Amino acid sequence: MKEPKSLFLAEDALGIVTDLYQLSMAAGYFGQQMHDVATFELFVRNLPKNRSYLIVAGLEQALHYLTHITFSSEAIRFLKRLPVFNRVGQEFFEYLKNFTFSGDVYAMPEGTIAFADEPMIRVTAPLIEAQIAETYLLSTINFQTSIATKASRVVYAAQGREVVDFGTRRAHGPQAGVLAARSCFIGGCRGTSNVFAACKLDIPAVGTVAHSWVMAFENETDSFRKFHEVFPDNTILLIDTYDTLAGARHAAMIGRKLKGVRIDSGNLPKLSREVRRILDAEGLQHVRIVASGDLNEDRIDDLVRSGAPIDSFGVGTDMVTSKDAPALGGVYKLVEQEHDGKVIPKMKFSEDKLTYPCKKQVYRITDKGDNFVNDVIGSENEDVGGIPLLIPVIKTGKICYNLPAVHEIRRSTSKNLAHLPEPYKRLTNAEIYPVTKSMKLEEKRIEAEKMLRGINVPLGKS
Repeated sequence: MKEPKSLFLAEDALGIVTDLYQLSMAAGYFGQQMHDVATFELFVRNLPKNRSYLIVAGLEQALHYLTHITFSSEAIRFLKRLPVFNRVGQEFFEYLKNFTFSGDVYAMPEGTIAFADEPMIRVTAPLIEAQIAETYLLSTINFQTSIATKASRVVYAAQGREVVDFGTRRAHGPQAGVLAARSCFIGGCRGTSNVFAACKLDIPAVGTVAHSWVMAFENETDSFRKFHEVFPDNTILLIDTYDTLAGARHAAMIGRKLKGVRIDSGNLPKLSREVRRILDAEGLQHVRIVASGDLNEDRIDDLVRSGAPIDSFGVGTDMVTSKDAPALGGVYKLVEQEHDGKVIPKMKFSEDKLTYPCKKQVYRITDKGDNFVNDVIGSENEDVGGIPLLIPVIKTGKICYNLPAVHEIRRSTSKNLAHLPEPYKRLTNAEIYPVTKSMKLEEKRIEAEKMLRGINVPLGKS
């Protein structure tokens, strides 16, 4: 019998964790001897519905990819068997055999707040290298940024109450669950139910019991008592398996050692109030009430506004899938190319998909209290004032940036959100943060468009 194959990523497989057309373009560039240095920028054209900002996440995984990307012998043998490569010469596969990323990368650090059209990553490298990187970079930045942003909204709705990630079981696969746990922590969650993520990232592991524990015993009271025997210092009980209020009374029998109760269903505002009264009547004012079960920022906002006495929220499906906006439309576009000692600007004219040419920088203007006022997208090294957000993270293929721990990234997120004025953080009807293009960048766009339209004249016109 054949052993089942694991699709968990091995480092020697990173080269082919991509779309086929990246490699077919790479073979085409190689065949045409196009080894020019090119610059690509990764950005989001339009923010998803009800999003007024993004929390940048995924850079650490992006840097790991760029500094470890290789093509194994097995991968190259597979590519050779594909029909699209039938006429591609052996020289290209020898090139892949020795492939390493040798370029430069500028990026917004994780935890930075970004807005539409702002480059979050800028890659400058030989054309083939920069092209091959597109799919992986988009995948990891799009996903983690999406989840970190969603988590920040959930945490904002909780208004200081604890939020924990309960979502791995509903994530789009085990690997997505780990990355989602990391992104949720960056977005402000206190911990995760994902034990692997907690271990590898040194973040709090959080969890209680499932309904199956309660159902496995003859009665609810026995299930609570037996759990307390095993975990006398961490007794948090799930009380809604049969009857939530009866469950609260049974839990109260544990006494002062009881730390918390969790409600996973039902009318949470009403039930939480009644449970609180039951616990307080037994002198258990210290016992925390945890709510879970299909929560999101809107439901949590309603619960908080209603005054529901809930101390902690366990959020799963909605947060780790960003259910209301499950795909972030990040793009990765060629903005300039060096050829024969000249820098040639590159841009698209497509309707609704116009891009701006040349290497860019994002400048953040703040007031005296460091609160965000507006952003300017300008040319690289342009003097428009403000704080440049893109910093060097890779030089000639080597990381030149001290990667912060995820705890530090989480603190940066919190600090940045504190300086984002309230109108831009609303869950609905948030104001649009002002982002403008510099005059110099607009001039470059006009010049480049004239030049490129002159070169790319439609057939039948002169």
